[in-house]
Amino acid sequence: MTFPLVAGLGTPELLIILAVVVLLFGASKLPDLARNSGRALRIFKAETKGLMSDDDKKTPEQLEIERRNEPERPSQTD
Repeated sequence: MTFPLVAGLGTPELLIILAVVVLLFGASKLPDLARNSGRALRIFKAETKGLMSDDDKKTPEQLEIERRNEPERPSQTD
């Protein structure tokens, strides 16, 4: 069974990286590290969604610039 490469890393490289992480942080700290990383990613995702929804709203300055850039419309008279 073959696994897809993650950033060009094979199984032996990933196992070495995992071993180094366990040595650096210790097996007891890994669940806390994973939990905190998940929280940080959720917060980041929520903030980016908030920024995307803010793009739909225009500031008064943007509205003023658009109003100035619109060509003069002739007034319609009967």
